[in-house]
Amino acid sequence: MLTTRRPRTFAACLDSRTESTPLARHLLRAYLSALPTGDRYSDIAELILGELFANAVQHSDAPVDRLIEIRFALVNDRLRLEVHDAGGGRPSLRRTSPTDEHGRGLFLVNELAERWGCCPRAGGIGKFVWALIAPSPALLAA
Repeated sequence: MLTTRRPRTFAACLDSRTESTPLARHLLRAYLSALPTGDRYSDIAELILGELFANAVQHSDAPVDRLIEIRFALVNDRLRLEVHDAGGGRPSLRRTSPTDEHGRGLFLVNELAERWGCCPRAGGIGKFVWALIAPSPALLAA
């Protein structure tokens, strides 16, 4: 008998470089494509993961040779994204002006995620930022 299984937690470690952000999004797309309703998360999830990964690269005070770990898991009907880095700083929302070219990433995460937060990593080195994403409504048949 043929059975289907939901993918479990996916984890990967990537170089702490801006150029790794598209790879992180690609891995997320591959993970979501294996889910029966993965398309209901994809647009928002890719944007949020891209922002969290870019923040880990740009704002971490960890040595440049440290890797960034990404994790994805479907928990009930919520997609949980995590980005782990060895840096000590914690992300915080900040005010931006209309002319600022940067600084809106966490604002987007805050607006699009159902919830998000930051926790220390096990072992006390670094942190991880997580976001829960609710599925978008099912597309209506045309």
